[in-house]
Amino acid sequence: MTLEQIITDCKKFHPKAQEQLYRLFAKKFFGVCLKYSSNYNDAQDNLQDGFIIIFNKIEQYSGKGSFEGWAKRILINNAIRRFKDIRFLEIIDDNIAEVEIEIDEENLSLDYLLQIIHELPDQYRIVFSLYVLDEYSHKEISEMLKISTGTTKSNLFRARVILKEKIEKLTQINIGSSAK
Repeated sequence: MTLEQIITDCKKFHPKAQEQLYRLFAKKFFGVCLKYSSNYNDAQDNLQDGFIIIFNKIEQYSGKGSFEGWAKRILINNAIRRFKDIRFLEIIDDNIAEVEIEIDEENLSLDYLLQIIHELPDQYRIVFSLYVLDEYSHKEISEMLKISTGTTKSNLFRARVILKEKIEKLTQINIGSSAK
């Protein structure tokens, strides 16, 4: 069955089609939820809630653009909705410089990078994920989170500082252990 047919059947609330859609996208969408969740269990909850919203709103999907992009936006918005009560840090300086992070690919695994991103405080992780991983603009992020663009820039800056420190610390540990 094609994705188009599955979507058509989901619009008619056919359980088998909903199950097929879930099986088709659950793993990929779980990765999206994990980026915006505090932990694995929250990501599972966000995935389940997100699919419920997708099934309830699937009638609104017009077929223009990719279904995956449409659904991903729902998942991100759902995860962010859970963080609306978090008090995002206020801007300290509007002219924040970019923090460059140099990655030594031989000493850093993708798993480690994902782990340290996930360890960021929620407000930093969400802004970092939206800006760097999902390529939203500061304006779009500020609208989604209902914060100023200055605050999104500040949170991104702080996230990059934390990540840079962790990467540098690991690099120093690796250099020190290889020198022995």
